[in-house]
Amino acid sequence: MVEYISMVPRSLNLKNDIVFNKNLRGFDIIFHSTWGLFCPRAVDEGTELLINNVNVQSFEYTLDIGCGYGAIGLVIAKLSPEGMVHLVDKDYIAVEYAKKNAKINKVNNYEIYLSNGFSSVPNIQFDNIVSNVPAKTGKELYWILMDDTKNYLKKNGKLYFVYISGLKEFFKRCFREKFGNYTSVAS
Repeated sequence: MVEYISMVPRSLNLKNDIVFNKNLRGFDIIFHSTWGLFCPRAVDEGTELLINNVNVQSFEYTLDIGCGYGAIGLVIAKLSPEGMVHLVDKDYIAVEYAKKNAKINKVNNYEIYLSNGFSSVPNIQFDNIVSNVPAKTGKELYWILMDDTKNYLKKNGKLYFVYISGLKEFFKRCFREKFGNYTSVAS
């Protein structure tokens, strides 16, 4: 009985937003997150690697696929204040937290909405498409993303994917087959 009573306050605290600050590309950003979202207590290494190596112009349009609570897309929106960033995720909770984080951090040049990959993305040609690719969704999803990416990327647009090292050879083959080439920006 004593053990049960001591657990009640802890479980109630787990329902509160997880809040943390992170400086990314010179911007101090406050993130709200929750349990069940990817890496809820901190920006993970892969996401930070992508953020630190993406090269965007101030006027560009970018699509963030699988945005989670918005770390990548919101930093890109701050880097491209005259452009627009679309942040999409198939998880309703992720979309709600990305919207919350955009408001808290006074980001205005965004659209955030539910989309399973490109399923709800409007017919727009993007300058950049970015994603911290989920590690365990299956190669079928990666092929679908590659096919759709080619249709939504401008002729000289850039695709930035970060993925676990175990998928390195697979993505090299994908990039060569779908785009003819690729450049490894960082690892």
